[in-house]
Amino acid sequence: MPLYEYVCESCDHHFEAMQALSVKPEDTTCPKCQTAKSRRIMSSFASKIVGTHKTGFAEQKAYGMLGERMDKFAKLPPIMGQRAAPTEANSQPSSGE
Repeated sequence: MPLYEYVCESCDHHFEAMQALSVKPEDTTCPKCQTAKSRRIMSSFASKIVGTHKTGFAEQKAYGMLGERMDKFAKLPPIMGQRAAPTEANSQPSSGE
């Protein structure tokens, strides 16, 4: 949920509120005077990068996963390969005895 900055039009109090995107600014009440005359103000955007994030990491990971999958598929027999000719040993169902 984003953090919004507000100013109350009745008491001129500045405050922050963490709200969902669907909340209307007119419905926000001031924590100081408890009136619903708050106005959302423009604030700067901030983000925090946690961990070993680097630019293009998602793309590198996707290409790595693609390479792993292609290596696995390369070990499979060809799609248009031929079946082995049936013999008496492999054409008879095995008995469960």
